[in-house]
Amino acid sequence: MSVASEVLRLKEARGALLLAHNYQRPEVQDIADFVGDSLYLSRKAREADAPVIVFAGVRFMAETAKILNPTKTVLLPDLKAGCGLADSITADQLRSWKAAHPGAVVVSYINTSAEVKAESDYCCTSSNAVRVVQGIPSDVEILFLPDMFLGEWVRRRTGRSNMHLWAGDCPVHAKLRPEDLRKARAAHPGAMVIAHPECGCGSQALPEVDRILSTDGMIRYAEETRAAETLVATEVGILHRMRQINPNARFLPLSEGAICPYMKEIDLEDLRTSLAEDRYRIEVPAPIAAKALVGLERMIAS
Repeated sequence: MSVASEVLRLKEARGALLLAHNYQRPEVQDIADFVGDSLYLSRKAREADAPVIVFAGVRFMAETAKILNPTKTVLLPDLKAGCGLADSITADQLRSWKAAHPGAVVVSYINTSAEVKAESDYCCTSSNAVRVVQGIPSDVEILFLPDMFLGEWVRRRTGRSNMHLWAGDCPVHAKLRPEDLRKARAAHPGAMVIAHPECGCGSQALPEVDRILSTDGMIRYAEETRAAETLVATEVGILHRMRQINPNARFLPLSEGAICPYMKEIDLEDLRTSLAEDRYRIEVPAPIAAKALVGLERMIAS
C-alpha cells in the first residue's frame, strides 16, 4: 500500500478532516479534503464536524483552527512548520506598540501567533484585508501588522493616512524584487504578471504588475483567465493547483526560488505518522483563545 493510500485509510478510520494550504507539496494537496488560502481554510475548520482536523500548513493556521473549533483535536504533522513572518512580532512587542498609540485599533494579519491575535482587535487575510480596514471608521488610528508590504498595499487601496505599519515581511515574498520582475518580463514578453501583495516586487513595481491578488484571488484568476501565459509572483506551491484548474494555460513562477521551507516541512510520511500516533496536538490556552477569537470572528465575517 502506498503512503498516500495509508493516509487516506487512517483518515477515514479516524473520521479526520485534512486541510491543506495552497503552498503545500503537490502530493499533500492531492489527498486533502479542502485546499485553499488561510481564510477559506479557517472557515472550513470552524464548520468542521469531524472529531480530528489535520492541518497541512503552518503552526499559526493550526492554532487558528483550534481557536475556532476548540472541541476538536487539531494536529500539525510537523512542529518545524513555523512562519518567518509570524516570528517578526511578539505579543510583548505589540503591547509596547499599542502603548505608544493609545486608542489605536490593531489589525493583525492571520500570519501571527495566537498570543499576538489575543492582543488584536481584528484579524485579516490578504483576501479581505482591504475590507477589514475599510470597515473601521476613517478617523480611527490603525496599527497594521506584521507585513509592511501587504500593509502598504492596503494603505494605498484605502487611502488611510492614519495607518501605521509594523516593519515585518515574509522572507519568501520579500525577496521577489522589481529586478526579478523585469527579467521575467524580458524572458516572457506578452505574459500577464500577477503578484501577491506581500511581494516586494508587487508593492514597489506596481506599473509592471498587471494584477495584485491574494492566493485565493490567484486561484480564481486561474479559473477565469484566457491569457496563454502568466507569471506568478508568490510561493511556487500554488502553481500545482493553478495548472490543475486550467491545464490549457501556462503558469510560470516569477522565481523558481520562491519556496517557503516551512510550507514544505509536511510530507506524506508526516501525515501518516500524525494520524497513526496523534502527533502533534495543538493546544491554545483558554484565556488566549478567548481573546484571539474576537478578531478571528471579525475576520471570518468580513
